[in-house]
Amino acid sequence: MYEEAVSTAVPGAVLWRAAARTGAVVLPDGCMDLMWADGRLLVAGPDTGPHPAGEVPGGAFAGIRLAPGTAPALIGVPAHALRDRRVELADLWPARAARRASGLVEGYVEAHGDARAGLEALARTRASAAGAPDPLAAEVAARVRAGEAVAEIARAVGLGERQLHRRSLDAFGYGPRTLGRILRLRRALALARTGLPFAEVACVAGYADQAHLSREVRALAGTTLRAYAAGASGADGANSETPAPSGSSTTA
Repeated sequence: MYEEAVSTAVPGAVLWRAAARTGAVVLPDGCMDLMWADGRLLVAGPDTGPHPAGEVPGGAFAGIRLAPGTAPALIGVPAHALRDRRVELADLWPARAARRASGLVEGYVEAHGDARAGLEALARTRASAAGAPDPLAAEVAARVRAGEAVAEIARAVGLGERQLHRRSLDAFGYGPRTLGRILRLRRALALARTGLPFAEVACVAGYADQAHLSREVRALAGTTLRAYAAGASGADGANSETPAPSGSSTTA
């Protein structure tokens, strides 16, 4: 139902494909995706909560999940403008550019029966045109993952906290605190899938206690940790219960 592979051409990116799943939802992951859905090229913006997978109609999907902070330069739109949205690329780019991009992906579909290589080629071409990525986004994301406080991150990167917030909105779609909550949630969900007791999940993932973890799962994933873990444990093989991209589905 869902499979993914690390991109060899776009640093930090993951290629994925999935079939439509009734009742599936998409959970926030801090990423943005370029998606191919039944011949349409779309952008999945950064999420702040669960989204029903069916909001993008289609029977089969492919995508490239772009690491936090890397998509805006490729797409040419600040991340906050796409927050919690799924937008056709034709609505973001000039008509000629959008047609060329769709034609590129369609060519790979016709030649290989798989849109993922086309999406990877498109992202690689856009990355080359955009030049070297802004190192600030990568550093902020790394420091957020490490659990550093916002004030510490701002000092480390030489910005005021308000400047850091504005730069983070452009890069990630939300400020560093929200990014931190989402990345910590992804870590907690991955730990829960291993069968680790929830109290240990909370401790290892950096929550104050299990009650704090439960509140965050409810707020960001719209479910309970027990329900999530039960759904993940009933899954067959590698599918969308792995840390999944914004455009794919994760059962909650």
